[in-house]
Amino acid sequence: MKILVVDDEQDICEILQYNLETEGFEVMTVNSAEEALELPLCEFSLILLDVMMGEMSGFQMARRLKESPETAQIPIIFITALDSDDHLVKGLNIGADDYIVKPLSMKEVKARVKAVLRRTAHTVPQQADTSTSASDNKICYEGITLDLNAKTAAIDGEELVCSKLEFELLSFFLQHPGKVFSREDLLKYCWPQDVLVLDRTVDVSITRLRKKIGRYGKQIKTRVGYGYYFAE
Repeated sequence: MKILVVDDEQDICEILQYNLETEGFEVMTVNSAEEALELPLCEFSLILLDVMMGEMSGFQMARRLKESPETAQIPIIFITALDSDDHLVKGLNIGADDYIVKPLSMKEVKARVKAVLRRTAHTVPQQADTSTSASDNKICYEGITLDLNAKTAAIDGEELVCSKLEFELLSFFLQHPGKVFSREDLLKYCWPQDVLVLDRTVDVSITRLRKKIGRYGKQIKTRVGYGYYFAE
């Protein structure tokens, strides 16, 4: 798997490259968002992206990636010295899959990288009567269509640009309409088990998904004290 590291500190790039390559990954490093955007980004399985860089910040680059159907599905882990809740929420709202605060622990970086990559290949549990054939492996609800093989989503025939986490959350809800899931349930099925995720992270992800799916967002309901569910 190919990983792209984008950080304006060359020392950090070299440390990350060395440690990730020892885990068997192919790693490329660049020192600016502008340089990264010149690359064939679709070739990368993951991007480690520094927040504070020269003219274009990591947040700005991430927005560009998430707005393009060609790159929206590439998972992003932000790396930053900014550890406030506001920056965490901002990164998650953009579509980040994880967030690592400097100074970096290489043990933590390796664990989070592997966890995010596992999540991108994660198959959401299906109900027993769901077809597993390639031709039928789709979920349809009114104007929403999810292709579980191609990992694509559309609303009223228009492609929905969403992150892998958003896709997994939406497909999970649609496969279990009316059933209430706690934050712990959603973490179990849509997040890796070995990564620490705050309850607030789940709430932010749900809020982002509601906005993303437009008029269907109001059907992701909150059951106070219990969790979330998709109301038909």
